[in-house]
Amino acid sequence: MQTVKVVVTGPFNAGKTTFIKTISEISVVSTEKKVSSKEKVIKDETTVAMDFGRVTVTSNVALYLFGTPGQDRFSFMWETLSQGMLGFVVLVDYSTGTTFIDSENILKYFKSISKVPYVVAVTKANGRVTPDIINDVRRKLVLGKEVPLYYCNISNKESVKEVLLGLLYRVLEEVQKRDKVR
Repeated sequence: MQTVKVVVTGPFNAGKTTFIKTISEISVVSTEKKVSSKEKVIKDETTVAMDFGRVTVTSNVALYLFGTPGQDRFSFMWETLSQGMLGFVVLVDYSTGTTFIDSENILKYFKSISKVPYVVAVTKANGRVTPDIINDVRRKLVLGKEVPLYYCNISNKESVKEVLLGLLYRVLEEVQKRDKVR
């Protein structure tokens, strides 16, 4: 069986753990711990090392999903988790405008360490994704038209599947291009 390593990344509270839990066919290995900040707490727990899940796409292909921590203080894990990845997904929380800078920095980081295909998925937009929202995200993250941008309901298996299949098609295109060069 061919395995494809995919990294799911994005800022704190973008939905990475839920994204993986929604689609994984195995119990997700998670390193969530209680949030230690005394400041405004958005959620009770945060990923401190990684999340891991798996989904079989066909009898010959399985995706291994590695979720990164979203907080800067755990960013030392990003490079480790990215080793051997064939593609990555950046989740962008649209419910708050404060995550765009973090999303842009994370995207820049992953693009700088690897030239693998990636897609961007807008989360927490309450199903209200319009062309204006898509254009807003493209502009704020400086995404070209060639970068696939999805809306993702992270709690809906079909929505998560659409994002992952979009990435998988990009990975397969890249593999075919490399094979033609050989």
